[in-house]
Amino acid sequence: MQRRTKIVATLGPATDDPKILDKIIEAGVDVVRINFSHGSPEEHSERVERVRNRARAHGRQVGVLCDLQGPKIRVERFKNGKIELTEGQAFALDINCGSDEGDEHQVGLAYKNLPNDVKRGDTLLLDDGRVVLWVEEVDDGRINCKVVVGGALSDKKGINLQGGGLSAPALTEKDKQDIKTAAMLKADYVALSFPLHADDVNQCRDLLRAAGGHGGIVAKIERAEALQKGVIEEIIEASDVIMVARGDLGVEIGDAALPPVQKSLITMARDMNKVVITATQMMESMIENPIPTRAEVFDVANAVLDGTDAVMLSAETAAGKYPDLAIHAMDRICREAEKQHDVTHSSHRIDTEFKFIDEAIAMASMYTANHLGVKAIAALTESGATSLWMSRISSGIPIFALTSHVETRRKVTLYRGVYPVSFQSESSDTLQVNKEAIDELLRRGSVREGDLVIITKGDLKGVPGGTNVMKIVRVGEHDIESV
Repeated sequence: MQRRTKIVATLGPATDDPKILDKIIEAGVDVVRINFSHGSPEEHSERVERVRNRARAHGRQVGVLCDLQGPKIRVERFKNGKIELTEGQAFALDINCGSDEGDEHQVGLAYKNLPNDVKRGDTLLLDDGRVVLWVEEVDDGRINCKVVVGGALSDKKGINLQGGGLSAPALTEKDKQDIKTAAMLKADYVALSFPLHADDVNQCRDLLRAAGGHGGIVAKIERAEALQKGVIEEIIEASDVIMVARGDLGVEIGDAALPPVQKSLITMARDMNKVVITATQMMESMIENPIPTRAEVFDVANAVLDGTDAVMLSAETAAGKYPDLAIHAMDRICREAEKQHDVTHSSHRIDTEFKFIDEAIAMASMYTANHLGVKAIAALTESGATSLWMSRISSGIPIFALTSHVETRRKVTLYRGVYPVSFQSESSDTLQVNKEAIDELLRRGSVREGDLVIITKGDLKGVPGGTNVMKIVRVGEHDIESV
């Protein structure tokens, strides 16, 4: 059984070894993440070129997601290394403190507007909530605080305002330059950090298109404000993909609120025909250990049961000791979760009117496939839109996106249950094209004699969004006529 849920793995120093890169491709990575918070454009380019070359050598299609850093809402550095804060002590965040002059009493701020965003009574969470400060007063760029939860604090740790409310723009000047790099790399997806509203997503897309990029936009949901009713719907609608970025989001809304929010976001994305990635600390123990904890196994499995398109690994593969084992573990957990009845059956959109012909074909195909014992779906596609709509329906039936466009093949690597296939037919004869599509599935061992297969395609070759035909065929019939 092919795994339907896709695996996104972050590249980094741990995957730069060609042998390790080969192992993670063999382990089944679908999309690689390039983290623009670290490294130079030259390093990013080398990693993308290397992974595409090795994927080609393995006969695989691997997508590339470039993740923008976003605003650096962080403390500056300490002059004598990390410090230890104790409950009840005074500590200040001061824009006038030097960038490497922090000590036990104060530290500088990389985000100079923070004093304008906070007031007495606010709670600041540092280092993903490991250190908690209560704001006593703000005086001329200096935020005087009392330590509520103490602990170690080191250089460049992040700052969150409990409940949200920081005014930092989603796109920084660095991000705007990195978007040009992403376009140059022909990134399949660009992830936008900390969007507050749909305008941020639209601006990111406009900048990418202006730079010559054609990738989809991933909105990382990590601010409390983004979850407001009306706002989140607009962000999802403006995006191609959303990422449930549980690190900063969990700090802002509280860890106990994360599970229902995650489930809600996955449902909303699927209902709106968008792709969704679940990310952050999914297998964090595997940075140091060769097997995941039982809690991590449940976390990945629950995301699959909720309907996520993809699950993501961060430091586990970028800097961990066992990057390939982390992917292997995620792979087997996804496969086991996908055996459950709720993952393969759906009444999604059964009472909904459709807006487009190709959308109606996609929905009809999935309804038919789920009720007729169809073994595979061959979607001959230009843009991948038909296979995306199909993938919104829970099913155990593989959807093969047959296309001559490499950009489309890379794009669908993120769609749940969709598998990219390089396919080019020169024939104008309908029956011949059907035969070639079936022959490709036979060659892959995906179907066999007597199996029912659904083929979808458009009458007008080369026209995106033109799918208007659904055909049911039985493998082995010499003329591939309708059943």
